[in-house]
Amino acid sequence: MEYAALFIALACLFGFFMAWGVGANDVANAMGTSVGSRALTIRQAVIVAALFEFTGAWLAGGEVTQTIRSGMLDAGLFAGTPEILVYGMLSSLLAAGIWLLVASYFGWPVSTTHSIVGAIIGFAVVAVGMSAVAWDRVGTIAMSWVVSPALAGVISFTLFRSVQILILDTERPLDNARRFVPLYIFLAAFFTALVTLLKGLKHVGLELSMVQSYALAAVVGLGVMGLGILAIRRLKLDAAADREFHFTNVEKVFGVLMLVTACAMAFAHGSNDVANAVGPLAAVVSVSQDGNVHDQAPMAMWILLLGGTGIVLGLVTYGHKVIATVGSNITELTPSRGFAATLGAAMTVVLASGTGLPISTTHTLVGGVLGVGMARGIAAINLGVVRTVFMSWIITLPAGALLSIFFFLLLRTLLG
Repeated sequence: MEYAALFIALACLFGFFMAWGVGANDVANAMGTSVGSRALTIRQAVIVAALFEFTGAWLAGGEVTQTIRSGMLDAGLFAGTPEILVYGMLSSLLAAGIWLLVASYFGWPVSTTHSIVGAIIGFAVVAVGMSAVAWDRVGTIAMSWVVSPALAGVISFTLFRSVQILILDTERPLDNARRFVPLYIFLAAFFTALVTLLKGLKHVGLELSMVQSYALAAVVGLGVMGLGILAIRRLKLDAAADREFHFTNVEKVFGVLMLVTACAMAFAHGSNDVANAVGPLAAVVSVSQDGNVHDQAPMAMWILLLGGTGIVLGLVTYGHKVIATVGSNITELTPSRGFAATLGAAMTVVLASGTGLPISTTHTLVGGVLGVGMARGIAAINLGVVRTVFMSWIITLPAGALLSIFFFLLLRTLLG
């Protein structure tokens, strides 16, 4: 294909830029609750997220990457004009990356999934017409935008109610926290490990049976629980501190759990949202190399590595703005509340990543935070901030589409 080397170079550049935007904006969904509840400092959150975002993108990112790349468009319509698909994917990456840069500058937590899906739809409608888009697939994804925050909200509400019943509303909350928090730690580690083993490691070459996966996930869960118990025993608890705030020492115990759920959420986020950056990149690379449009193509490991690296760099350089918005403004968070919101969101995201459904971590985490807020009553939620967040969600899809149309027409004029 003419300009093949240029297309691949641009795809790597725009894909990396898009991945940077994912890190700068969407990573707040992984770390915002940890920072807002003061379980982690910003610097600690960046280190934890960098490690687990990258690992999630690399090990478990392949499953959902296939969906964004080949499930959104009817690729057969581009068989005679593969360069049109290349222009479209390049435009989509650049459009979504720029929108994420703008949103991150203003501290708006927007959906990277909305951004890239809107961008792909925008170019496809202009390039080929309404028939180019797999609207049934778009409908499924749109439905997940409603289902995922609702599911995360229900899970988070249930988790926090269990914390209230088993620990906070009892006569000896600190003793009960020491007893039950290790079980929550096991749940977080077991669930994340299980879905990773069942769905995430096939393209790494590790094939395990169902029994082996459950057994290994249980071992991982028990191992992490053991480390959690040791960490809880080493905590310096101050009985006098409870006079000012009844649950000061209890929340210190939950801080250990918050670290585990933060790792789980970062891993889940990396596995799900790396697809937004590397899906279109993989499509451009595959078309440029042989000139043919494929419904399916093997996901090269270097593409996942590029996406993971971009996510980490975006987090380190620009992630602090959106972390502050998500962690502090929707509802007041403590480690016990933050744990329930984060684990509820992580369970939803890892489930979605395992089934190949590209959901929005933004919607999922806001759903989790709202679920925890509802467990304390509607007055605990800052409805003004929630309205602003919802408005930014509505704007994102058309913004991605309009930017993509502009860049598509520009590229087609310059290179066509």
